Amino acid sequence: MIYTKKSPALVIIGIIMMLWGWLNASGTIDGLQSTLQKSAFSDHTKVNEKFQAELRVATEIAQSEGKPAPEMKKPESKFDHAKAQQTKFGYFFGGAFVLIGLFILSWKPKAGNLDYYISTVPGMALILLISFVVRWGLDPMFANWGKAVKAAGILSWDFAKIFNLNYVVMGILAGIIIVNVFKIPGWAANGVRTARLFLKTGVILLGTLYSAAELAQLGLLSVVMIGIFVLGSVWLTLLMGRRMKCPNTMTGVLSAGLGVCGVSATVAASPVVQAKAGEIAYTIGTILLWGVGCMFIFPTVGHILGMGPVQFGAWAGTGILNSAQVAGAALAFDPHGIDTLKVAEIFNITRVLFLPIIVLWLAAWFVKHEESAVKVNLGEVLVAKFPLFVLGFIAMFALSSTGAFAPPGHYAGKYFSSSEVKEANLLKPKEVRALEAELPKMRNAAETKALQDLIANRKIMTREESQTLKSVAKMEGLDAVAAGAMANAQKAATHDSKIIKNFRDWLAWLFSFGLIGLGMQITVASIKQAGGKPLIIGSVVGTLKAVGSLVVVLMFVKEFV
Repeated sequence: MIYTKKSPALVIIGIIMMLWGWLNASGTIDGLQSTLQKSAFSDHTKVNEKFQAELRVATEIAQSEGKPAPEMKKPESKFDHAKAQQTKFGYFFGGAFVLIGLFILSWKPKAGNLDYYISTVPGMALILLISFVVRWGLDPMFANWGKAVKAAGILSWDFAKIFNLNYVVMGILAGIIIVNVFKIPGWAANGVRTARLFLKTGVILLGTLYSAAELAQLGLLSVVMIGIFVLGSVWLTLLMGRRMKCPNTMTGVLSAGLGVCGVSATVAASPVVQAKAGEIAYTIGTILLWGVGCMFIFPTVGHILGMGPVQFGAWAGTGILNSAQVAGAALAFDPHGIDTLKVAEIFNITRVLFLPIIVLWLAAWFVKHEESAVKVNLGEVLVAKFPLFVLGFIAMFALSSTGAFAPPGHYAGKYFSSSEVKEANLLKPKEVRALEAELPKMRNAAETKALQDLIANRKIMTREESQTLKSVAKMEGLDAVAAGAMANAQKAATHDSKIIKNFRDWLAWLFSFGLIGLGMQITVASIKQAGGKPLIIGSVVGTLKAVGSLVVVLMFVKEFV
């Protein structure tokens, strides 16, 4: 079978990307970029003013001493970095796609590995182009609109933030619209299917950002919560299936999908309960329908309730059915940070690790309740279906724990309460006064204490304070100077190595790519397959799981890692 479809689409996509790179490099669209990247451009202006002032002083001193004017390198601002990244990405990927596109047009494809792998490139290029548009265009545009509408008094809240109109949500929506309205073109179909690979690669890479201390604390919490809700969901599904007289094959595969990790668990459990293709499709349709709603509802509820990264991550990792949708909701809640995603994925991976237990349980249950049940080799099933990306995550975490990616002490909070926080990085009097004015707004004793300590010490002293203040910084109506002060204090207290910063950037792109591709696989037809009894069972179990885990999180999970 020949997979490669001859089309000029890849060449056109490459030319568009290269053109965008050139427009940034030449400064032709600086006006547009300054409008889109308002905060970065403001930083750029400040950096330029500071540099010019320092250059003038240095020049005057040199002239007074009869020396030539010094050569000083202007520091790179966030605006400069954004333009440089867009230039590099445009040239690199655009150039590569043009070359591969020309090769496809001139090549006579033959069945084999080269044909298959080459056929994935146009689809990946399409997703990446959409990711460029969403991340560099729509995301900052909607963020600016949300702030402008609030500042103008049209609304008392930032609609873009509350409704999570960021690159994650808009990327998923773009994928859904494309597949259902315009359809996926034949030349892109194979590449779109690689989306899950990129999501799982992102989860593996996420292992580089964890510390043993975080994993130990969240690991214990996640085992308890996931144990309760996974086992409870499976039990309730089996009970409802029997009461509603669903076939045992349908009930068994549905319980795995609703209880553990969505589509992966559905596929893993299907041979054990001898599920038919239609029953697997029904289960996946139910999970997709529920999960799509969760990706939009969870972040909005999280913002309304003022949840922080730990609380929301624990809730999303427990209450959302499918692994990919857990990542989508976590990133939608906090698209420009990594803390929420880290917590959510710890819970998600803990849930995945329950899969062997559930498979064994369902095997025993099915043999007991189904007269025609055929025995299967459980060992072979477990080995064949065990999610390898979990092993990759563990391997990266193990390497990270040895200091392979960051200096020793990086994860342990090396800079908290130490002399390494220089005087210049301590809070200024103006910032202290702004924080003092915000004290009455604190929602509990822990937040009040953390803010009082920050004011007294002019720096963050402990990891607990750092985590609490991250939650405080997300409060609606917080003074801009106070929010900036907390951000500066966080930067002074924690230092990322360059490779860790790169990992964070790569993660954002991997998840952006994967989630757009995920959206392109959510069709109306697949969601309609969730009809009937499976949808009723899925709705009941999914709702109880989401609401129950939310109550537990709000009652017992503290905003501290």
